[in-house]
Order: sequence, then structure tokens, then C-alpha cells
Amino acid sequence: MLMMSRRAGETILIGDDIEVVIAHIGRSRVKVGIRAPRETAVIAQEVRLVRDENKAAANGAAAAAEFSNLIARFAAGFSSSTKARR
Repeated sequence: MLMMSRRAGETILIGDDIEVVIAHIGRSRVKVGIRAPRETAVIAQEVRLVRDENKAAANGAAAAAEFSNLIARFAAGFSSSTKARR
């Protein structure tokens, strides 16, 4: 990891088309501006983690629904086979 010291208003260039600007330095926070092409995703790590958790939960919900459908079909088949034995 490259570590750099910058003052407010100074810029860091990444490649030819990404620019990171130190907009403001406070007591415990730094405001950073990022200029990048539209096709380059710029997202906070916390947002990505929440997005990935939501996707995993949605996939889990789909799997739970599939499991519930399987149980329902099994139960329906079981009840019809017990009726045939009577």
C-alpha cells in the first residue's frame, strides 16, 4: 500500500483518468473527492458489504422458498399415498 501525505486542496492521480482530491481535513475526518470516468465504479467499502449481504440474503430467501415448495410437494404426495392405502 502506498501512503502519501497531502494537504487540503492537493490531488493524487491514479493512472491517466482518476483524480483524488483532498477537499477538507477536519479533526477526525477527511473529505475526499474522486473524479473518474462514468464507467469506473466508485463506491464506499461499507456500501459494497451491505450490497453483498443483501444479495446473499436474497439468494437465501430464494433457496428457502424452493425448499418450502419441495416440502409442500412432498407432503402433498405423502398425503395422497396414505389415502390410497386406506
